[in-house]
Amino acid sequence: MSEPLPREIRCVLIPSGGVRLLLPNAAVAEVITLAGVEPVADAPSWLLGRIAWRGWRIPLVSFDHVASLPDDAPAQASRVAVLKAVGQHPDMPYVAVLTHGFPKLTTLNAELLLPTHDGHELPFGVRARVLVRDDTAVIPDLEELESTLVDMLAEA
Repeated sequence: MSEPLPREIRCVLIPSGGVRLLLPNAAVAEVITLAGVEPVADAPSWLLGRIAWRGWRIPLVSFDHVASLPDDAPAQASRVAVLKAVGQHPDMPYVAVLTHGFPKLTTLNAELLLPTHDGHELPFGVRARVLVRDDTAVIPDLEELESTLVDMLAEA
């Protein structure tokens, strides 16, 4: 007999570029200050490089390719949300996402989460666009992102 799905899910909204990423709270390992990015040769613009974290060299990605911050946006200290990888890649158990501001905790249920897909093709790394209460967000496609990163970093 299977367990019933939870009525509410604890989530986090992470500001990255001009969008908010919506992820389960359990996906975030830690939020740290940005320091020491090691560039990756021939990387796409969304891969900022690698950072050192707890003995790992993990890829640092940005969602600026989905929506960049406006030029007149107030400057905020850049932080990094270290996410637990969802794929079974032993060489990459974590992925880091550049954030602008602090992640915001929220609790959601099915009534508070509405899809907003307009029929256009979604950008790379985005699984869905959603409306969370009165706020728009994207659900990242971590499986696609991780798979691409594993292949890309194996060649680097």
